[in-house]
Amino acid sequence: MNAVGLVAFALVGAAKAIREEFDLFGIGVVGLSMAFAGGATRDVLVGRIPLVLRSPSEVALALVGVGVAIGLSAVLASPDDHPVTLVSDAIGLAAFATTGAIVATEAGVSAFGVVAIATINAVGGGAFADVLLDRAPFILFDDFYATCALLGGVTYWGATTAGTAAGTAVLVSAGVTVGTRLVAVARGWQLPTAQWLHRRGR
Repeated sequence: MNAVGLVAFALVGAAKAIREEFDLFGIGVVGLSMAFAGGATRDVLVGRIPLVLRSPSEVALALVGVGVAIGLSAVLASPDDHPVTLVSDAIGLAAFATTGAIVATEAGVSAFGVVAIATINAVGGGAFADVLLDRAPFILFDDFYATCALLGGVTYWGATTAGTAAGTAVLVSAGVTVGTRLVAVARGWQLPTAQWLHRRGR
């Protein structure tokens, strides 16, 4: 799950940097940041050295994602909006939400901790990438995104608490996350804002 997430998120982050016309170094930095920032934060929260600093293969996987994004940009006018990138983003979100839930469960944190770390693992990289792109993290105001990761974390915790086998819990959690995200993209789901609530109230 972690390997899938690394490749997918590095591709998405690099595609965003390409749209902003970053140079190759900047594309690599944004792609790697999106791939690793969430996982590194997860590892710090559970008290261990970030996996990216212990495993060169992690960096290699992320560079594959960056390379794919650069390749796509040669044949697509807007690779960050292409269905390949959108599906990769959903897969990466699911993979990292599930990975975060697994790591948090193994660390023995509370139910809240499992869900929180799953969500941070899934969306932390995207938020950091947006900061590098000089814009507010889109998870705070746009799209039905972080909520999908939160649902995945809740699903994993609920499944394991109910005694479901670990492998099954992983599949169910990932399925809920990626499925919810793809449906949200297809139907344009968004969470309500305070302004929307005020308008409805009037």
